[in-house]
Amino acid sequence: MAEITAEAVRKLRERTDLPMMKCKEALTKCNGDEEAAVAYLKSQVKGLLDKRGENATLEGAVKIKTKADGTEAAMVEVQCESAPVAGSPDLQKFAELLAQQLLEGPGADTPEALMSQKVPGGTGTFTEMYEDMVNRIREKIVLSRIVKVKGPVAGYVHHDGKTGVLVIASGGSGTAPVLRDVAMHVAALRPSVANVEDLDPAIVTAERERLSAEARASGKPENIIAKMVEGRMKNFYSEQGVLVLQPFAKDDTKTVSQALAEAGLKAEKFIRFTIGAK
Repeated sequence: MAEITAEAVRKLRERTDLPMMKCKEALTKCNGDEEAAVAYLKSQVKGLLDKRGENATLEGAVKIKTKADGTEAAMVEVQCESAPVAGSPDLQKFAELLAQQLLEGPGADTPEALMSQKVPGGTGTFTEMYEDMVNRIREKIVLSRIVKVKGPVAGYVHHDGKTGVLVIASGGSGTAPVLRDVAMHVAALRPSVANVEDLDPAIVTAERERLSAEARASGKPENIIAKMVEGRMKNFYSEQGVLVLQPFAKDDTKTVSQALAEAGLKAEKFIRFTIGAK
């Protein structure tokens, strides 16, 4: 068996950024062959992931990349087990590059498809970058969700990096500052849908019928009943978390719909990723 020198261990550690003992173990198993030791260390990733497969991933990072003219945007969610790993340069760079590739590359419908693509400015794929990172960090990491949309669109990532929002509109321009402000509003106030039409029709119908029955029991004329019901439905929509009807967080003298309209925009939908939430 070849002698495993301290210099050989040092070189492998510099190359892989793995602990000295792990590098010495790999060189020992591979009879001092550095290339074989690198391959051996990479082969350990699957076993590590199998071992940690049931571990919860309640930390991570959400990243957004948007074209300068607001015509397209991409958002990715990378989950991990611990806050220190979530904030590490390795994971942050991994997530940033994924969002960049999703926006600027050929696109991808699934995380797996994106992972198979080449890293921007690199020589390998995201899968290879991922395996190297997991081998060094020794923690379960998952690219859990991705999305790419056409605009007008603006995005916002909360300061903790765990919530990201894309707001997609029609009319106007994706560069209008109010669109990003609405994305911040969505992150803070967490509406459930963008427009009334996005609510479950069965729930809306049931509530309208209930309010109509209550109003008729008062004995008022039908034309008055209709106005009463419409007024109460607005409260219902607000309780259901309809974005466009909420008071705008940046200026509560107007609704979100009114704030967007001033810039010639109409909210179409929003997408919110929050680490640990469905």
